[in-house]
Amino acid sequence: MTQLIDPSAIHPAALELGRRFADAGHDLSLVGGPVRDLFLGRTALDLDFTTDATPDRTLEVVEGWADAVWEIGRDFGTIGLRKGRAQLEVTTYRAEAYEPGSRKPVVAFGDRLEDDLYRRDFTINAMALRLPGLELVDPHGGIRDLHAGLLRTPGTPEDSFSDDPLRMMRAARFAAQLEVEVAPEVEEAMTAMAQRIGIVSAERVREELVKLIRGARPRAGVDLMVRTGLADVVLPEVPALRLEVDEHHRHKDVYEHSLTVLEQAAALETGPDGPVPAPDFVLRFAALMHDVGKPATRRFEPSGAVSFRHHEVVGAKLTAKRMRALRFDNDTVKQVSRLVELHMRFYGYGEAGWTDSAVRRYVRDAGDGLERLHRLTRADVTSRNRRKVARLAAAYDDLERRIAELSEQEELAAVRPELDGERIMAVLGVPPGPVVGRAYRFLLELRLDEGELGAEEAERRLRAWAAETL
Repeated sequence: MTQLIDPSAIHPAALELGRRFADAGHDLSLVGGPVRDLFLGRTALDLDFTTDATPDRTLEVVEGWADAVWEIGRDFGTIGLRKGRAQLEVTTYRAEAYEPGSRKPVVAFGDRLEDDLYRRDFTINAMALRLPGLELVDPHGGIRDLHAGLLRTPGTPEDSFSDDPLRMMRAARFAAQLEVEVAPEVEEAMTAMAQRIGIVSAERVREELVKLIRGARPRAGVDLMVRTGLADVVLPEVPALRLEVDEHHRHKDVYEHSLTVLEQAAALETGPDGPVPAPDFVLRFAALMHDVGKPATRRFEPSGAVSFRHHEVVGAKLTAKRMRALRFDNDTVKQVSRLVELHMRFYGYGEAGWTDSAVRRYVRDAGDGLERLHRLTRADVTSRNRRKVARLAAAYDDLERRIAELSEQEELAAVRPELDGERIMAVLGVPPGPVVGRAYRFLLELRLDEGELGAEEAERRLRAWAAETL
């Protein structure tokens, strides 16, 4: 199949590389996502190519042309390159498959572009542009499916998912990222084979999950994972939110509520210059996970009401445990689980009122996550009761106003005692040790409760505290 492609839409490095391979007597094609993105009007700096050349031959062809070369994927047929700002990967025609029970693909090299395309995950990614002539090769109707917004596999989905079970996660990711619908036979195969995702490394699953959550339509991706059973393996806390409905103890659908909060949190993200630039994984994942502690804490009260006492604390622990299992870095785990733990802190503010001390603590406990916490708290309101929604919004507006006013008076985000450790030791005449830590915590609580006192008053209070407690 041939289709005219505007050469100006192709990255110059791709055309240059195509000419080098042609001059060397080898085929080279731009393939996969970059081709798909051409038809979606997107530009990409990460370019994937496939070739009949072996990895050794590829290294010979790019010698002296590439700005940098790396061979980390050489055993899988891939040579990585950098040309200017563009990242390029050239892979020998191949087929991948997992042996039953194995986490590592077995790689076999091929010699035909069409065979290579057949082994790819989905038809919209099974298109290639032969270089440098720009001949479009689309044997499986990828253009048609792209226009239809449909996700299908080149062969049977069962064969595709057997070759690489991670493709089931990619299907969910593309549903979120590209806003495409999954073909019925693809969803059926995902449902039948969902447990097989368990043989894929946690790191690979995590990367797909992050892309899904950061997608244009994350709700669609999460819901597909839940419907097919993938979430039962990858993120079991989420399908557990589908609490059964008891006709005598009606309560909000926690699963649907969580998906709505995810959508509403994403809608509150900012532009690139704002405090929470979109798409923000930490905010979105905290929104999805904020109520995962509810199944374990659900209680039916004598009055007929349903309670979930301390679900935010339980949920934070469950979230951290799941993220560690998915090999997230410690900082991301801490940020997300902290938001889950704090998401209920605001409730009651409108009725009880907070002292300045409580406002300071709220800011201190949120730390760098304050702007995200603002958005998560607002997104958590999904009631159909307009008066309740308006009342909570007004209360949070008031809280943000008070935070701003106090921030003008004092640097809330960096509240510290007015005496540091060196001064504490000098005032009390003690060496480094536990006493200094206790004194520091006393002064911090004093600072939070009463605001700035001045160094002289802080020293007087410290001496009085030491006289009573040491």
